[in-house]
Amino acid sequence: MRLVFLMAFLVGGATMLGAVIGFFCKGASSRFADLTMAAAAGVMLASSVVGLLLPAMDTGGRFGLLVLFGGVALACFCMASFERLTPRLAARLGAAQGSHSALLFVLVIAVHNFPEGLAAGVGYGTEQTARATAVAVGIALQNLPEGVVTVAPLLAAGFSPLRALLFGLFTGAVEILGTLLGYFAVHFCAALLPFSLAFAGGCMLYVIFREMLPTAESPKQGRSAVFALLTGFCVMLAMDHLLS
Repeated sequence: MRLVFLMAFLVGGATMLGAVIGFFCKGASSRFADLTMAAAAGVMLASSVVGLLLPAMDTGGRFGLLVLFGGVALACFCMASFERLTPRLAARLGAAQGSHSALLFVLVIAVHNFPEGLAAGVGYGTEQTARATAVAVGIALQNLPEGVVTVAPLLAAGFSPLRALLFGLFTGAVEILGTLLGYFAVHFCAALLPFSLAFAGGCMLYVIFREMLPTAESPKQGRSAVFALLTGFCVMLAMDHLLS
């Protein structure tokens, strides 16, 4: 139990730390941010496959494939629905015309941070602590650069420094909540475990291919972003192997 709480604050705290770094390092180069995001996408890709999707099939027994495809499909549907709702939420929060896109970006980050936290929490329901820790560490490594890039667009859009920082910290707090909810939901209902793993893995895949890779990939980076992604992927596989 103590380890779950520790990892919840590691996952969410990485986003918060990144927001603080982004607050003090407003001049970080876009190239550095893009390559870091690509490497983080590789880390998350390995984490979702090895730590969530494969265990979903293993724990699903003879229905493993059905659980896998059903969980991933539902995850994609839910994430797409959340994504369509974020513009309305931004409007309800009263975002000014010039700051609407920046606030929308932060809301998207917050929306996808919740299932990332859910993935970390659900991982501990497998009772494979080493593998679950690898998933949580992978998400935390991804959250650090993500937190950095959260604050910059808000500052550029004219938000006050304090308000921009608070929005960045909020995206990390959402992740802590998701981690704890994921763990307790699976802990008290073990039958949910296979589908929860597939759902959490599907959410992570959606985030990777919808949010992270388009952000990292640009004409300026070219092959460098691909190399960074593959490096992150291989590092995460090695970490999983060593921890297991």
